[in-house]
Amino acid sequence: MAYLAHRLGRSRIFLPCVPALRLMHAGGMDDMGPIVSRSPLERLDFDNVALRRLPLDQSEEPGVRQVKGACFSPVKPSPLTRPQFVAVSRDALALLGLSGDQVLNDPLGPEYLSGSRVMPGSEPAAHCYCGHQFGQFAGQLGDGAACYLGEVKVPPGQVPELLRENPSGRWEIQVKGAGLTPYSRQADGRKVLRSSIREFLCSEVMFFLGIPTTRAGSVVTSDSRVIRDVYYSGNPRHERCSVVLRIAPTFLSRFGSFEIFKPADEYTGRQGPSYGRDEIRGQMLDYVIEMFYPEIQQNYSDRVERNVAFFREVVLRTARLVAQWQCVGFCHGVLNTDNMSILGLTLDYGPYGFMDRFDPDFICNASDNSGRYSYQAQPAVCRWNLVKLAEALAPELPPDRAETVIDEYLDLYNGFYLQNMRKKLGLLKKDEPEDEILITELLQTMHNTGADFTNTFRSLSQISCPAEGDAEVEEGVVKNASELLLQQCASLEELKAANKPSMDPRELAMLLSMAQSNPALFQMISDRATIARQLDKLSKLKDLMETNQEELSGKHGEEWRRWITRYRKRLGRELEGQSDVQAVQEERVTVMDSTNPRVVLRNYIAQNAIEAAESGDFSEVQRVLKVLEKPFSTQPGLELPSWSGGGGASEQGERDEGEEAQQEAASSSSAPRDPVPYDSKPPTWANQICVT
Repeated sequence: MAYLAHRLGRSRIFLPCVPALRLMHAGGMDDMGPIVSRSPLERLDFDNVALRRLPLDQSEEPGVRQVKGACFSPVKPSPLTRPQFVAVSRDALALLGLSGDQVLNDPLGPEYLSGSRVMPGSEPAAHCYCGHQFGQFAGQLGDGAACYLGEVKVPPGQVPELLRENPSGRWEIQVKGAGLTPYSRQADGRKVLRSSIREFLCSEVMFFLGIPTTRAGSVVTSDSRVIRDVYYSGNPRHERCSVVLRIAPTFLSRFGSFEIFKPADEYTGRQGPSYGRDEIRGQMLDYVIEMFYPEIQQNYSDRVERNVAFFREVVLRTARLVAQWQCVGFCHGVLNTDNMSILGLTLDYGPYGFMDRFDPDFICNASDNSGRYSYQAQPAVCRWNLVKLAEALAPELPPDRAETVIDEYLDLYNGFYLQNMRKKLGLLKKDEPEDEILITELLQTMHNTGADFTNTFRSLSQISCPAEGDAEVEEGVVKNASELLLQQCASLEELKAANKPSMDPRELAMLLSMAQSNPALFQMISDRATIARQLDKLSKLKDLMETNQEELSGKHGEEWRRWITRYRKRLGRELEGQSDVQAVQEERVTVMDSTNPRVVLRNYIAQNAIEAAESGDFSEVQRVLKVLEKPFSTQPGLELPSWSGGGGASEQGERDEGEEAQQEAASSSSAPRDPVPYDSKPPTWANQICVT
């Protein structure tokens, strides 16, 4: 969930939201009159193979409980009051053979896609899984808010590329936020508008960035309310219940899906609810491999060899996925084993973040105090999770064979990362060993200067290849290129703020003393990596306090000129032996501009859309989605948020008195925001956004 530590948004007035006409949902299907298909959603062709092939919970015991010997539990989604669409993704709905406009204009659409009304052929259920959370086995987790609706047959004419990624011939659909399940624990099974909008938008931008992901077909909100303490300040408020429609080849794809058979953990004492039911693990493996890795199923008659080949493919897909994350500055935030996919998809969008200022220690999840899931830790964490998956698959996957495969992970990751980075730098004709050093030096320069990750890479295509000429011309080119990149660097005040230690100096001094005098106690309450980060920040802050903006800019300019000179020499070697130099340079720019996005879903972009939607105006969510569908392109007319056009409209969507009072109280203490282009560095107020 995202929120501002202090609301800084301008009090804006929005056009009233005009929800689609809808029928009363209190009645069931029998109350709907003649048997005529009133909705395109009633024509979806369900084939719920997972529920037929895998054990289904037979207990009808209500409430939260341990579910033994089953992969799914039947559930009844809880209807919402007056559900209405916030936005739909036409591209994602097309996977199901649905027209976005038809769905938007369908009076029953918000009910069906929120779980308030069950579609013909749908069999609502919740999936049972476990997981290692922040390194500790948590026991049974499961779908506490998500609800499997069923599997829809791929419509005729589906794009062949999509079918290669989904050979099962079905798309599983689920709704997230549809109410209680046996796995809800202490929660209420509901999601609110903030988290739903963030998941919806990020699922789609990841797809359009070319990164494997689950998809999001729609966001529905309602007049139903739940209480949330947005600021964790002891001042909870009512928020609208909202639901995301999620689409994937399968959601029975978590590493944690196979951890339900785990014996008692040596540290936490918890065990999987289906411990001892090894035959179910075999069923799950057979199902997953047959449906989603059919070539492996066909090519290996020996069961062990088949399972090894399957695990090797999971390792490869995981390495490729995390390399793609790193190359766009994406940080998942909660890489627990239950949030990783055996299909190599980005799964579960909670406290994610796209990095603004480049910082290898970037942490997008404010709850991650130790930095376990920081940006630079993601490749190693994914390997750790693969080890846990291998343990969960034993003895179907012999441990010695699994270890051999895991040893391949690092080389796979490095290969994918270098391949992607060479494209980002336009190094297309040659692979040179020195490229790794060039990339490392670029990232170090970005870190030293506080350069914006997305915009710096996007700017590199504007740096020309060297041409024969005098040294004075060359010097001018390098100077202009450095000035271009300096525009993306942080100011002195921004760097001071970024390097301010998050730990109180007295606490830091105490921990340093404890590390020397009582190492065992120190390890229980802190770790050396955390202390090292704090000391590094203190050192950098000391240096920054002893300089001024002019001196800092001069130092940064010199760093960039050094790197640009090396980069252009490397670009020159790309041209060696090429007969058509102009064509090579044009290809380089084309590849770079289709690899380095112009816009990503920065937190401030999502926050603007959330605040508008919470005030009853959904147009900014729809506008951001439109921008994110073409993240590599300039889109005339879509440079700025919809509310920046001056003055807004004269009315707001309806709100109850409590919400009205909360909004007015927040607005009364806020400062106006200037409109910021979607491809801009983040505004100052974005530093107050906290995701947890």
